[in-house]
Amino acid sequence: MAAAKAKRSAPPDRFHHAFRFAVGTPLRLDHGLPAAKPIIMNILSIQSHVAYGHVGNASAVFPMQRLGVDVWPIHTVQFSNHTGYGAWKGRVFDGGMIDEVMEGIAERGLLPSCDGVLSGYMGSADIGHAILHAVERVRAANPKAIYCCDPVIGDVGRGIFVRPGIPEFMREQAAPAADIVTPNQFELELLTDIAISTLADAHRAVEALRGVGPRVVLVTSLVTEETPADAIDMMASDASGSFRVRTPRLDVSVNGAGDAIAALFLVHYMRENSAAAALAKASASIYGLLKRTREAGSREILTVAAQDEFVTPTHHFVPEPV
Repeated sequence: MAAAKAKRSAPPDRFHHAFRFAVGTPLRLDHGLPAAKPIIMNILSIQSHVAYGHVGNASAVFPMQRLGVDVWPIHTVQFSNHTGYGAWKGRVFDGGMIDEVMEGIAERGLLPSCDGVLSGYMGSADIGHAILHAVERVRAANPKAIYCCDPVIGDVGRGIFVRPGIPEFMREQAAPAADIVTPNQFELELLTDIAISTLADAHRAVEALRGVGPRVVLVTSLVTEETPADAIDMMASDASGSFRVRTPRLDVSVNGAGDAIAALFLVHYMRENSAAAALAKASASIYGLLKRTREAGSREILTVAAQDEFVTPTHHFVPEPV
């Protein structure tokens, strides 16, 4: 199936998730959970990068820095802009480059101080193997380090948009190796072979995914029979249970939102050690970011202009146990 959907020799037309919302009646907005005392952390982020716009590391790094995290970015590609524009310049790197940069970090004696690893779009299985090797090196130096994998594979309505071999790599190697996995609904179905139409289906799929390794699963966009037409759900699960946040739909389609929410969720989970608390804070920030982007009519998410949403979001949503 992957081969049929990924015929180009160049990378797919995006290496990130696009969130699609439609304006609806505002739902209950509340005051969320009290802010925890910030803990300075170091996070290694291995993703694609663009000079212009905000996808991959260009979408994930700054929100984490704004939250007081020291981010160590390693780029899997360096492009002029994201490929959703239809034309771009730049290069795709290989696994050897990631290994080389990791070796330099290790030579500085920094790996014991690395608290987490975040990965996103993987241009090839070669890059994927290098990322997992980087995770192994970090864990060997700091057994408490957390690995968050955003399993970028495809999306509802578009199918698979990564190169052949990547879906299998995500399902068989990356997801089982991760502590946190952040799929969208399409990716959750693909990783578990469970079709999702109801909340019960989503529960089964999430628990099946947690059963192969990751202790935390965040479903970044979820629409079931129970979801109102003017809303969209997010669901997070850990050992304490499953929690849902329901936000109003926004009529906006941008690139890089999935990269940002995976980064936000990772930081908040590492600080709160709670899927519910991380869901509340990450959903508040991403909703505010996308709302500001929609109001501006911007083709790119307003990562810099709306940066206050990462620290003091203007909307808050209360997770409900489901």
